[in-house]
Amino acid sequence: MSQFNDYYANTGAGGGGFMTGGSPYGSASGSPGGASRKSEIAHSLRPLTVLQLLNATQAHSDAEWMLDDTELGQVTVVGHVVSIQSQATNNLYWLDDGTGRIEARHWIDSSIEESEPGSSAITEGSYIRVSGTLKMFGSKRYVNATHIRPVKSPHEIYFHLLEAMTVTLIWAKGAPPRAGQNPSTTIPQAQVAGPPAVGGSAYTAQSHPPATTNNQYSHLPTLEYTIITFMLSQPSKEEGVHVRSIARAVGGNAAAISDALDKLMDDGLVFTTIDDSHFKVAD
Repeated sequence: MSQFNDYYANTGAGGGGFMTGGSPYGSASGSPGGASRKSEIAHSLRPLTVLQLLNATQAHSDAEWMLDDTELGQVTVVGHVVSIQSQATNNLYWLDDGTGRIEARHWIDSSIEESEPGSSAITEGSYIRVSGTLKMFGSKRYVNATHIRPVKSPHEIYFHLLEAMTVTLIWAKGAPPRAGQNPSTTIPQAQVAGPPAVGGSAYTAQSHPPATTNNQYSHLPTLEYTIITFMLSQPSKEEGVHVRSIARAVGGNAAAISDALDKLMDDGLVFTTIDDSHFKVAD
């Protein structure tokens, strides 16, 4: 699946949205701290189905929307326009993508309309791509659409559903092996024990990796052991390993990876090098 495609043209997202840079963590380049990485993920554009939007939760009215223990920021959805209600300040679109229905509210702004000439041609019965943020007013949730345009190719409908599934699986299970990489040599995925999120995949507890080569780290929890094992498998460089490479290889929950790195640093097993995004195993 291409990570850069024309389907994201004029949506405010360059390339493949949530998968930019080949990682479900977006183009992380800042501090490896949990808050920083959570913010980077939240500011990525994530493709979702309507059902996923309906399954997202809020701890309270001012809290961020969460799905599969992940903060939702910018989202994009493709759906069939069931009805349109035009008002003085905004247009309301009822969307149905086969998994559910949700309302998209697009506020009228002359500068936005000029940059999105196709929005005026949207009619009932057509398909559109909507990008924006999930909101709640009263008891009704809706997408506050910042970008909206007609879908011109039927392939985009199928592409969106496949991409939404791909991103969800990558987030839950980690990225697949790269081309030419032997799957048998990949790092075991670090799973987080706990009850499954509603509508999401169940993270299951995983037995500890066998302590063969790196037995001095065999006492570590699974996630910390997996991170150490991956870092030791990389070519030795003065700058160490970038956090993006660790995230791509390990997969799983970004907050858990951040906590594991913090714990490894606290224990003196890894340290930062040229900046706060590069790590190296202590000798």
